[in-house]
Amino acid sequence: MKLRDGLSIFRKRMGAKFSMSKKMNILILMLFIPMIAMFTYSNSIAFNVIDKELKASNIKQLFFLSSQIDSRIDQTMNFVLTFSKDPNVRKFNGLNIWDDRYDKMQTRYVLQEKMALQSGVTSIWPVKFTVYSQLNREAISNAGTMAEYDEEYLRKNMTGKWNYGDGKKLADGKKPGFHWFYTDSVGQQVGLRDSSLVVQATIEHENIQNMLDSYKAGGQGNPIFYNKGEAPILNRTASVPLTDQVVQYLQQKDLGDTSQQVITLDHKSYLVSTVKSLYLDWHLVDIVPLDQILGPISFSRNMFYLTMVLLFAVGISASVLLYRNVQRPIRQLIRGIQSVQKGDFSVRIDSKVNNEFSFLFYRFNDMSSQIQHLIENVLHEKLRAREATLKQLQAQINPHFLYNCIGYMINMAELKEEEAVVSMGHNLSAYYRYITRMEKPLASLRDEIQLIINYLDIQKLRNGRIHYHIDIPEEMLTQEVPRLMLQPIVENAVIHGVGKTYSSGEIRIRGEMSDDFCRLYVDDDGPGMSEAQLESLNLKMQGPMQEDMGYGFWNTYQRIVQQFGEQSFMSFRTSELGGFRTEIVWVPPSDEEFRTA
Repeated sequence: MKLRDGLSIFRKRMGAKFSMSKKMNILILMLFIPMIAMFTYSNSIAFNVIDKELKASNIKQLFFLSSQIDSRIDQTMNFVLTFSKDPNVRKFNGLNIWDDRYDKMQTRYVLQEKMALQSGVTSIWPVKFTVYSQLNREAISNAGTMAEYDEEYLRKNMTGKWNYGDGKKLADGKKPGFHWFYTDSVGQQVGLRDSSLVVQATIEHENIQNMLDSYKAGGQGNPIFYNKGEAPILNRTASVPLTDQVVQYLQQKDLGDTSQQVITLDHKSYLVSTVKSLYLDWHLVDIVPLDQILGPISFSRNMFYLTMVLLFAVGISASVLLYRNVQRPIRQLIRGIQSVQKGDFSVRIDSKVNNEFSFLFYRFNDMSSQIQHLIENVLHEKLRAREATLKQLQAQINPHFLYNCIGYMINMAELKEEEAVVSMGHNLSAYYRYITRMEKPLASLRDEIQLIINYLDIQKLRNGRIHYHIDIPEEMLTQEVPRLMLQPIVENAVIHGVGKTYSSGEIRIRGEMSDDFCRLYVDDDGPGMSEAQLESLNLKMQGPMQEDMGYGFWNTYQRIVQQFGEQSFMSFRTSELGGFRTEIVWVPPSDEEFRTA
């Protein structure tokens, strides 16, 4: 008995200690803690994955650019080796000294043409070639200026490797290039010793800049070409102050074949990746602003924390207001009801609040006679509210499109395509904003087409082969049609048309108004269906739903017939593109019918 009394006293004290307001505050705190913890963990995982993938992707791209440069240099060197053995080169070198002036001019012309042809193979990588004849002390080049024979110049630059600059004084604004001198002397590439022929290949400063500009156009970085002790080669839109700071940092480092590190400049983080060129002995350096790429993630994280703090403050404030404006009056009301239960109907509640409870207190004296009526009204209102909520939830759910979108996001997540997942997430959000406008079940064809454009743009991210063309008359775009009438059809064209073969990729949506009918065609150039299959599908559309047929087509067909009448239909046939065509035909309502509806 004493133990029971002690427990009763403890419960009363705990109940007094933890009032409803305190319990709500504790509940709010318990709700926020796991949310913040899970978000912090998932954000950290996502941040680390993106950072790792960014670094791997950046070094791969830099390797690819380096291989492109080395490949072009290798092609240039192979051409020089082959070109030095060309009969016309030998002839120019004076092996046929008995040729007349015309033959010599013809030989020079042929050599210049071959060098110009090799240099013009690609506009982004033109190469200047010069042939020096030690026997004739002559030189010929495909450059615009006249080449002169200078033996001292040759001796100074015959190093057997690519040199940056050739020792000549450059004009104002002119940058050095990379030079390689090849001699036909057997076993002798360093120095000029009784050589009869030298071929010079010159890669201009602009060639490297062109490659850097092309690389920068496809990424987020700021690429440069760097060699310790030399002025770096910048892309044409490079930030000079930033590049100078990075170069000062690199001057203090011994760079290997590849390196990658994160540095902080002016309180901003940059990913600096380097790859060494095989032939030029320079380093390709890419400077990627991490804050610019990873900044949105950090910003969204900070915004989430700020939102959580604001929501927590709002929750606590709501708890306090609830206690002052609801809990206290309810306690008064409970005491009054307890008095009524005891049979004391003369009890009165003094109202000290100026809100809804003042009316409730005013009518409290009449409660005993009205209580049954109030219970019935409350129950009826609850049932109506529950029914309205259920109808709204049912109207908002579109399983067909939702399942496809979720399936797409799962597939992209498995393929590590984070950007595609984010794009689909944004599209799914826009889609539900669109369908939750429940004021009417119809939408303009213009809105439906805009939704399709968003859907096809997302599919283009997944499959670069997809391209589409939409041609619908302006007067037809104002027609009211059932919501999501086109989405299942276009989705079928993407998945079962374009997605079935690598040779397809075109989707056309065309509309026309003629003979009091609106016609809408959705075509693809996929594998299509046989005539027997098309005939069977058309027959199934007119019957009840079957397990072996697509819910999207059947549902769309039923909504069209229900909205526009028996004259309206949806049929399937072979497309002009060779694939599958869906044709929707309906009779637009007259102005009088539209006003009645």
